[in-house]
Amino acid sequence: MLTLADILEALVNVRPHAEQVITEAAVDSRQAIPGSLFVAIPGEKADGHDFVEAAFKRGASYALVQRDLPDASLRTLDLRGGFPESSLASADFDPPLCLRVESSLSALQQIARFWRRKLNLRVVGITGSVGKSSTKELVAEVLSMRYRTLKNPGNLNNEIGLPLSILRLGSGYERAVLEMGFYVPGEIAFLCDIAQPSIGIVTNIGTVHAERAGSQEAIFLGKAELVQALPPAPDGTAILNFDDPWARKMEEKTRARVFFYGLSPEADLWADEIQGLGLDGIRFRLHYQSETLHAHIPLIGRHSVHTALRAAAAGLVEGLNWQEIFEGLRQEHTQLRLVAVRSESGALLLDDSYNASPESMLAALNLLDELDGRKVAVLGDMLELGLYERQGHEMVGLRAARVADVLLTLGTRARMIAAAARRFGMKRENVHEFDELEPIVEWLGGNLSKDDAVLIKGSHGLRMDRIAAALEARS
Repeated sequence: MLTLADILEALVNVRPHAEQVITEAAVDSRQAIPGSLFVAIPGEKADGHDFVEAAFKRGASYALVQRDLPDASLRTLDLRGGFPESSLASADFDPPLCLRVESSLSALQQIARFWRRKLNLRVVGITGSVGKSSTKELVAEVLSMRYRTLKNPGNLNNEIGLPLSILRLGSGYERAVLEMGFYVPGEIAFLCDIAQPSIGIVTNIGTVHAERAGSQEAIFLGKAELVQALPPAPDGTAILNFDDPWARKMEEKTRARVFFYGLSPEADLWADEIQGLGLDGIRFRLHYQSETLHAHIPLIGRHSVHTALRAAAAGLVEGLNWQEIFEGLRQEHTQLRLVAVRSESGALLLDDSYNASPESMLAALNLLDELDGRKVAVLGDMLELGLYERQGHEMVGLRAARVADVLLTLGTRARMIAAAARRFGMKRENVHEFDELEPIVEWLGGNLSKDDAVLIKGSHGLRMDRIAAALEARS
């Protein structure tokens, strides 16, 4: 277990006799639990220093702070000038106690880096434009069939979330599965320096975040930082999507062993005879070396076969047998961010509104195509596409014209989806454009029947989850 002695050794390179256990770390005072470390980080909307006292009231033992606090009753140990060994005997480490550092965030990262290097376990790092979270969940399911495995919860995949996840690790863990987000060059390399992954999984290289990164080439270089950070073969393995030319190209960027997965017989692990069974999952055939196996798993949509292949590949790399791998694949794991509910009329609502990119939009439309009944697509703006904005929205419009019977769009960018759908043959009377959520809810509420299947998808900033919530609330 992480202790205060570990924290102090990480920060000042001196290990005092301070064996108070740190249960976990938190940056939100509402998530502080007894024995935890609260990290006060200044933010754009709120400053964690304003909530130190609230964290202590919830049971936090210690707090990392980078400025003086107005409450003089809060004891503070100043670590900015180091910590002379001569002070150890007289130091009072009893909680609650603030630890004063130059930067709370840097201190958190430094502690996580130190703690990771004390642990004897293997880390799986996952990145890509689409499918990181579902891959993380399924890889963790598979590896947990043999190993005690930790995964970073939710979307704790950045310079704050990943260190928090690592501090959840205890000596009993054997594997950690960590999603790694990419926003700017150097970010994944920084996360890898903390996490020290042995296995890197790349889902694909799409256009999401192109507005910040600049181009798909820049996204490729940013995500390639994961495979570049892996140890050389045989200790390191890069699990790459053979079907994605950009991901396949990462073979040139790594010294690790490369394990390809995909739908091509040229991949090390590949699948064919893929059947989408709607909400009943998918069925497909797996090929590995001289073996051929049949699988039926509860992931929704034909595109989910790639998620299954990544998880199976991770299992193979980590020495699991096929019985363990299939048991992990068949777990009744949540379909993550896709939620299926019924409206008052009985229509099936597929709420996939957490986020959107051209790749994930097309995958969601392909799922809609597998379902019976009238198909209604409710599609919103895709943000942060940069140079690929028009191309991405028009590509989605083309697919919507081929799949959906009715198309509703939300936002100014999504008008490009509507225009493309009409251009590719969708009848004008079946295309409806909106700028606000409420009229969409009203239209759906008055026009859906029990045989309809409705896909709701758009960038998270549009809060399209409110559409399904409003319609479900009527039931």
